[in-house]
Amino acid sequence: MPVDAAEALAAAPRVREIAWERKDVQLYHLGIGAGLPATDPRELRYTLESRLHVLPSFATVAGAGAPGVIGALSAPGVDVDLAHVLHGGQRLRLHRPVPPRGRASAASRVVAVYDKGTAAVLVLRTEVTDADGPLWTDEAEVFVRGEGGWGGERGPSGRPSPPPAGPPDHVVERALREDQALLYRLSGDANPLHADPDFAARAGFERPVLHGLCTYGAALKAVVDTLLDGEVTRVREYRTKFAGVVYPGETLRVRMWSRVRTGEVREVPEMREMREMREVREMREVRAAVSVVERGDASVLADTVVRYT
Repeated sequence: MPVDAAEALAAAPRVREIAWERKDVQLYHLGIGAGLPATDPRELRYTLESRLHVLPSFATVAGAGAPGVIGALSAPGVDVDLAHVLHGGQRLRLHRPVPPRGRASAASRVVAVYDKGTAAVLVLRTEVTDADGPLWTDEAEVFVRGEGGWGGERGPSGRPSPPPAGPPDHVVERALREDQALLYRLSGDANPLHADPDFAARAGFERPVLHGLCTYGAALKAVVDTLLDGEVTRVREYRTKFAGVVYPGETLRVRMWSRVRTGEVREVPEMREMREMREVREMREVRAAVSVVERGDASVLADTVVRYT
């Protein structure tokens, strides 16, 4: 069987060293659409090294390694055709703000394998730690068509939920550049599906599609700019499900519904020689729905949640 759940789950974490510089952060920000207008102070915090803020979703490309969806396919017990693979979802938990430059250790392992009958779902978790302790935890959900049916645990439902009831509190639109995918792929994901028209056509698309994680980053930027005035360090968690494709040059519509969660218990990383302590704080939560304007509000990100303080 191409997916051996027992072998994948029993495998030891694979550890690699990663490093990034300010220019890597700047390139990522340009890749998700930052920098327009070029002289806007709100955009310069993403593009100018002297005042650089790091959008937390940069964590998905830090070190310029293969994205989590590719990492899961090279795990022990997994031998599948890339053409049958879809990136189902992404989750990021921040333990501390992502610094503009750094060096860290990234330990990745498959933590769940679900049997959906006609498909398998793998969850690859990556724990990133630097000399001062945990930095972030990243999870990629990978959907593999045709690899289910062995009688394993089905896991949670993969069906996207409808957006919250009632009108959104905020709606913003973000136009994507025609060369958005060409810029974004310089941060590490060189899959030809996002650049080569012939390859995209063989995969069944009319032209190259945008990276899902590019849409993921652009949506987070819209939320941070709209609700947090660019205060990137307030973000604690960001998750979504990928519901559809985006083509470079299209316009994203991001609808946001805000609420407050009180009495939330959160883990607080302390110094390495101390145990983690817990504190109670107010946690705010934004639910978002992301669609493409030009295709009748076709959904592209669903079940999207940003949690922040």
